[in-house]
Amino acid sequence: MPVSPYGSWPSPISAADLAVSGARLDGARFAANGIHWGESVAQEKGRMSVRRMDENGAIHEVLRAPWSTRSRVHEYGGGSWTVADDGTLFFVDAEDQRVRRLDPGAREPIALTAVGPRYGGLALQHGRLLAVREDLRPDPHRRAIVIVPQDGSAADDDAALTVIVQGSAFWAHPALSPDGTRVACVEWSGRRMPWESARLLLAAVGDDASAVLETRAALQPEWVDDRTLLYADDPTGRWNLQRVAVDGLSPRGDARPVAPADADTGGGLWVLGQRWYRPLADGRVVAVRTNGADELVVLSPDGEERSLPVPFTADLSIEDARTDAAGTRVLVTGQGDQVTPGLWIVDIDDDVVVALRGGDAADPAWIPPARRMTFPGPRGPVHAFDHPPANPDASAPEGELPPYIVSVHGGPTAHVSGAVALWIAHLTSRGIGVLEVNYGGSSGYGRAYRERLDRQWGIVDVDDVIAAARGLVDEGIADPRRLAIRGGSAGGWTVLSALVRGGVFAAGISRYGVSDLRTLAEDTHDFERYYLDGLVGPLPDAEAVYIERSPLTHAERIDVPVLILQGEDDRVVPPAQSEAIRDALAARGVPHEYLLFPGEGHGFRQAETVIAAAEAELAFLGRVFRFTPAPDAAP
Repeated sequence: MPVSPYGSWPSPISAADLAVSGARLDGARFAANGIHWGESVAQEKGRMSVRRMDENGAIHEVLRAPWSTRSRVHEYGGGSWTVADDGTLFFVDAEDQRVRRLDPGAREPIALTAVGPRYGGLALQHGRLLAVREDLRPDPHRRAIVIVPQDGSAADDDAALTVIVQGSAFWAHPALSPDGTRVACVEWSGRRMPWESARLLLAAVGDDASAVLETRAALQPEWVDDRTLLYADDPTGRWNLQRVAVDGLSPRGDARPVAPADADTGGGLWVLGQRWYRPLADGRVVAVRTNGADELVVLSPDGEERSLPVPFTADLSIEDARTDAAGTRVLVTGQGDQVTPGLWIVDIDDDVVVALRGGDAADPAWIPPARRMTFPGPRGPVHAFDHPPANPDASAPEGELPPYIVSVHGGPTAHVSGAVALWIAHLTSRGIGVLEVNYGGSSGYGRAYRERLDRQWGIVDVDDVIAAARGLVDEGIADPRRLAIRGGSAGGWTVLSALVRGGVFAAGISRYGVSDLRTLAEDTHDFERYYLDGLVGPLPDAEAVYIERSPLTHAERIDVPVLILQGEDDRVVPPAQSEAIRDALAARGVPHEYLLFPGEGHGFRQAETVIAAAEAELAFLGRVFRFTPAPDAAP
């Protein structure tokens, strides 16, 4: 076996492979004797298409270029399309945010809503099309849950919409009762994030009557029948299912937990289309449970629980469920530690799991399963997933320790689960290890773990990534002189904050990261406008803390090379954040690189960008850690 330094191993996993593998799957539905799903096309600037697999397994493109579906509600969107049983597609136009209808066999869609507001969270229930509506034109901005006429009568007249509830608050997950008289949804104030505090709202269709069910952080209401609601909530610190009886708009008695567990059926409500469970026609429930990684379970009315033997363990969303002559099946999107991201159909009685899109088995010689690791931190255990270097065709000189990247997820209220990711394999197959850290504040481990970050953003997250990095070194896994830190968005903030702290990392990669809290508070969008109140403190009282915590304030302490990657059209973390830290580094002569990608927002979608970013990161690491990346090997 050839011997060469870590970082210089030849690998068949190229940057171009990352662009192909980066196709995002967005929802899935049973309809028209087949299965529909959303899928991005990186080679078409990230256009989101809708595709259909017919009963013979042939795949057809339903939403063709130039049409693309994407919601911008709350900026993160979600739920941008749905489909009727006859194959009629309803989607949010990525260009103008209008809801449109595409009839089976038609090439041109018909507009259903007027220009101006944004729509998302589309749900076709009992023949009615529900949506979350956001209008940023008035001040204050207005949001609503509406029913959209399917005949186009609201295409030029907002008055034709049926408004269920409206105001300046936030709403998600509308669910229409079977009798069509009530809508249940999640509601939260803009001054709290939905994982901090959200309540369940019941509203009458056709009048202004509504009632509130006080909850701690409600998610995803679903009607079992006209008198029974399921939803997720975390009164004990874990999101578990709750069942409540209702009479009209009033609850009858207290909610009762359904199969409580020390795991979460729920998570951060960043996007509108996420589904953590599905009620089945026979009274059972299929649910995701998360404790670091995900599992899929079936909950029976008699209390029996059964874990399903599935290969996917991360980022699961139960997109749809159907019971018919073929059995009871669910559509699940997600990824796993031994399979690539994909869409699966699961027969929950026969335990048959079939990948419909993606879901390819990873070659363990190149992509072994991540190792769960826990490190002692200043405030308790710090959870992480280790992806060590792996290449069956190369080895390192005896005694050499590998360089490592400590990867920091965004959010910060989010988590990683050690899933297969080609951006990681692109590095590990070349001899660069990657440690993904779920620092204090991450979801997936319960409310107490999330709340470690309350008023401590820039402290706890930095302490934890440093503790994890030092843990790697103490265990003899990583070269202490060749540690880098990489993260995007909130993760980019932690990157810069850790570099300000100094003493551990020899380089940093910030992808659209936050550098100045006061500017972020001024420029950020509605959904996260008061996120910093919980993470840092409310303004103006905490202004001194904002200044002290911001990496830009202490940019003179950064004395290692930094690579900065930024989308030109990012509205969540605008380019000014990256450019401010760039200018501060340049003023002091600190080695740095800044790449601005036109046409990209918060996260990179275009094939050209994905390739350029991956190649830039590898070249940057090679320069900093003094290795020469090998040319791509033949696959």
